[in-house]
Amino acid sequence: MNVSVFVTGLLMGLSLIVAIGAQNAFVLRQGLRREHVFAVCLACALSDAVLIVLGVTSFRQIAALLPWLDPVMRYGGAAFLILYGARSFRSALLSSGTLAAAEANPSSFRRTLATCLALTWLNPHVYLDTVVLLGTVSTRFPGGEASFAAGAASGSFLFFFALGYGAGGLRPIFANPSAWRVLEALIAVTMWMIAYRLVSGA
Repeated sequence: MNVSVFVTGLLMGLSLIVAIGAQNAFVLRQGLRREHVFAVCLACALSDAVLIVLGVTSFRQIAALLPWLDPVMRYGGAAFLILYGARSFRSALLSSGTLAAAEANPSSFRRTLATCLALTWLNPHVYLDTVVLLGTVSTRFPGGEASFAAGAASGSFLFFFALGYGAGGLRPIFANPSAWRVLEALIAVTMWMIAYRLVSGA
């Protein structure tokens, strides 16, 4: 294990994942609700780890073999994000309850996990960050690719579990119905902005 390369991968992974996105917004929401938090954090972190390893080992070959994958993921992912954003926006407009009220009708484990995985695997930006960008950077460390991948994957585990379980500290704020509606509105806007960037290529 090359420690300096591991740290570089860790910092690189954190720098990419800290920016607000579909995954992060969903993990924050689940953390606030204290609903299936461990499973959601683990699913996000493991998904990132798989994609990071894929990028470090074979992103060039994948791009050459599947040239059609980019447009399919781009427009399919945009459609999903638009629909998910609409759902959050509707909740922001119609909900008048507090965090406790939102917990009164919890989502099933299967539905929550399916949404989490969809937000991860249907978002082309995840592939750009993990497979393409981290895969490209890893080529700067010949012989140290495994250390780089381990560092980047560790960053994902550290961030998602900190976000999911750290969100509990914000619960007093979200006892106010207005704060919950603002969060839902921000999630909707985030989803739509990501969808726009996917379609426009921005």
